[in-house]
Amino acid sequence: MSTWDVVIVGAGAAGLFCAGLAGQRGLKVLLIDHSDKIAEKIRISGGGRCNFTNRLLDASAPQKHFISQNPHFCRSALSRYTPQDFIDLVQKHGIAFHEKHKGQLFCDHSAEDIIRMLLAECTAGGVQIRSGCSVKSMQAPTEENTRYLLETSQGSLQTTALVVATGGLSIPKIGASDWGYRIASQFGLRLVAQRPGLVPLTFDGDAWAPYAQLAGLALPVSIETGEKKARMHFDEDLLFTHRGLSGPGVLQISSYWQEGTPIQLNLAPEVNLSERLQDAKLRSKKLLGNELATLVPGRLAEAWVSQDPALQRTSAEVPDKALNKLADALSKWRLTPTGSEGYKKAEVTLGGVDTRDVSSQTMESKQPGLYFIGEVIDVTGWLGGYNFQWAWASAHACAEALAASLSPHSQQSAA
Repeated sequence: MSTWDVVIVGAGAAGLFCAGLAGQRGLKVLLIDHSDKIAEKIRISGGGRCNFTNRLLDASAPQKHFISQNPHFCRSALSRYTPQDFIDLVQKHGIAFHEKHKGQLFCDHSAEDIIRMLLAECTAGGVQIRSGCSVKSMQAPTEENTRYLLETSQGSLQTTALVVATGGLSIPKIGASDWGYRIASQFGLRLVAQRPGLVPLTFDGDAWAPYAQLAGLALPVSIETGEKKARMHFDEDLLFTHRGLSGPGVLQISSYWQEGTPIQLNLAPEVNLSERLQDAKLRSKKLLGNELATLVPGRLAEAWVSQDPALQRTSAEVPDKALNKLADALSKWRLTPTGSEGYKKAEVTLGGVDTRDVSSQTMESKQPGLYFIGEVIDVTGWLGGYNFQWAWASAHACAEALAASLSPHSQQSAA
């Protein structure tokens, strides 16, 4: 049976980063993952270029960009390991990157650059990595044996500290697993119900039929959901699909959308449609559809006009009531999704290990020696690099705590 200071389960963003940091702080670290190919979520992220952080993250007010039953939980870790800290590491490894809009940072070349960097950090820390290694069972420390005992598909091992970094349920085809939640339950830790986040929304076939033909059309919109204090709003791009709506705006709002409730879209947020259509009525001899196509994409204009015979005339011939109804429909399009594309298309998992049972300083749970980092905790970021920054920050907080409690120097000081 092999013995370790730290065993980390889950070789994704949080697990890899924590392993490298802990190893470089003098700890004997084993990183295991049940998949043969590690870091798949990094590999496919950002269209293959990994949106690895966001410059606009405000650690003093994380509730702006993170969803949790306690949105302030992540503040401590995020303030101690900032986007600039990770940028410094990326630059140290000579990785070229660029900023897209709203503070989003992407690799110039490939997400593989980030994976190679994390593996190099693990090598520097003497970390041993075992892929294709699944945990069959686990026993908590006892008075006779103060370490966790793990039976794996590659043999037995024991460890002083166990770190769960297995992510969530999203994208099962790359190895998503509920193992982290099961371990939390095994030790009596509370869970917040999980559901897909950052996911396309779907609509009923018949009701959606007039808009299915718009699949592939993208445009900037204003999108919102919720009422009063629960209202959430984004100005982002929208993408029509055969089954519903996607694109950054919809992915963002999906994390706040509650099943059975509507979303509202302004399909021309930069335009006063009522004024522009009334102006066209006074001056234009063109068909209303042609005038509308100067204000919104042509395919969208055609889809709307084709549903109402009163709109299939010249602008001058369309009644004021019909014009106002059209302007209102396009700027306040209220529709209720029938569901979402689920975990198979979700970028993240909402919910997870309840933050009430985890230290915001150390990521250690109420079960001594058992830590949780990354997506498995009830902390979910917005689209745009925020979830990766939570992975780096929570991993860093955990590694610092492990080094403080387990390194030979700290143990000698305690003695």
